[in-house]
Amino acid sequence: MKKIIIAIDGFSSCGKSTMAKNLAHEIGYIYVDTGAMYRSVTLFALRNGLFDSEGKVNTDKLRDRMKDIHISFILNHETGRPETYLNNENVEQEIRTMEVSQHVSLIAAIPFVRQALVAQQQQMGREKGLVMDGRDIGTVVFPQAELKIFVTATAEVRAQRRFDELRDKGIPADYDTILQNVKERDYIDSHRSVSPLCKAADAIELDNSHLSIAEQQQWLMKQYKKAVE
Repeated sequence: MKKIIIAIDGFSSCGKSTMAKNLAHEIGYIYVDTGAMYRSVTLFALRNGLFDSEGKVNTDKLRDRMKDIHISFILNHETGRPETYLNNENVEQEIRTMEVSQHVSLIAAIPFVRQALVAQQQQMGREKGLVMDGRDIGTVVFPQAELKIFVTATAEVRAQRRFDELRDKGIPADYDTILQNVKERDYIDSHRSVSPLCKAADAIELDNSHLSIAEQQQWLMKQYKKAVE
């Protein structure tokens, strides 16, 4: 069976990563969470004081420090899922906090950050057999992807999912704060000048507001089988 590139784009907290991870695991493909890459750069910037008191990024300092940011994905053999490492430190939990969520869209909108990470992402897909999720995978990173999915859901549903995820991990969270963050990220991601979030012309849209994870996976597997026929 031929190997393809599967691009899964969509809004924040709509379940892209879960869908992509599960599909990659089921079909034996490599999974890359590009959102985790931008979150890792954001965590680095927060740890190194690259945001000012008003939450703005010191882009000159960040540009100088990009060479010190090394992101990798290492398989957790217990869970069978890849985890994110920043400079050889497992940061899978740290990059999911609300503090990172509130700053990541600003980092992701910086042209030199996107250029550096997109180059890494394209290198990862040279041999195909890859599932990658993010905001611009089907439009910028892999416009030639054989299967493109665009995932959406209402802001309220996505905020509730994010709230439940944080609560289950024992991380303090407030639903109203999360909902505001979801809406703000939607606006920033859709209106940034570089690689804005948008549906590729040949992408298949999935509104999963009222679908279970199992129903989403069944639908996604059907699209994969069609693409490799």
